[in-house]
Amino acid sequence: MPEAGQPAAASVPDGPPSSLRADCERCFGLCCVVPAFSASAEFAIDKAAGQACPNLRADFRCCIHDRLRQRGFPGCAVYDCFGAGQKVAQATFGGRDWRRAPEIAEQMFTVFGIMRQLHELLWYLDAALALRPARSLRAGLRRALVRTERLTRHGPEALAALDVAAHRQEVNALLLRASELARAGVRRPEVELRGADLVGRNLSRADLRGANLRGAHLIGADLRNADLAMADLTGADLRGADLRGADLGTSIFLTQPQLDAAKGDSRTRLPPSLTRPKHWSATADGGSG
Repeated sequence: MPEAGQPAAASVPDGPPSSLRADCERCFGLCCVVPAFSASAEFAIDKAAGQACPNLRADFRCCIHDRLRQRGFPGCAVYDCFGAGQKVAQATFGGRDWRRAPEIAEQMFTVFGIMRQLHELLWYLDAALALRPARSLRAGLRRALVRTERLTRHGPEALAALDVAAHRQEVNALLLRASELARAGVRRPEVELRGADLVGRNLSRADLRGANLRGAHLIGADLRNADLAMADLTGADLRGADLRGADLGTSIFLTQPQLDAAKGDSRTRLPPSLTRPKHWSATADGGSG
């Protein structure tokens, strides 16, 4: 349900297309195999890239999916492939899986990493098209979306050979311009915080309206009751950030995984396209900043 009192400067989508939402029933546990991770606060064990997690069952389901956080795997709980898993499994490889056809495993794992980046770009482009102040860029955004979608339909060999970094750079330049147009009415020079190291910083009640927080490191930051209206949060690391009472209702390019990695409560205002993480109820213990 839309939050009340949002500024009219931008619109927000009802949610991403279904093709950009993970459908684990149609995947082969690729997110449980492809990424590497190390024992840390995010993962209870070490796992090499391309190695199946020991919690992955023969039917490609996670045997601890309903208690990932309790078992020491919050990193898994916040992961989102943006629908790349089922696309690779069912479209790119035609329903063949890496267990029954081990000869395709290496290529499938490579393609999954590339497909996830393409699907993430599609998510951002879809979000950018909903920004009313960026309407002058809509033709370019639509072309970029169509071109990116076309790339996702390539075969395994073409996808494995794709220079996805170059494509990301081109699309990101367009997304940044869309962000600048959307934030034009509220952004200020003092909140140009792209890539800033804000780990553990006390930003309680901070006025971050229109801030450029692209790629900012906000791990464990105190953002209680902060105003993040129209702030660009592309790629911002919000792991453990305290968002209780914060206004994110019109934040730009905020994703569900970012919210899932943070802490919040019933007072945290969110864009209508995103959902309040279930684990937030355990952290909603007040605190006015």
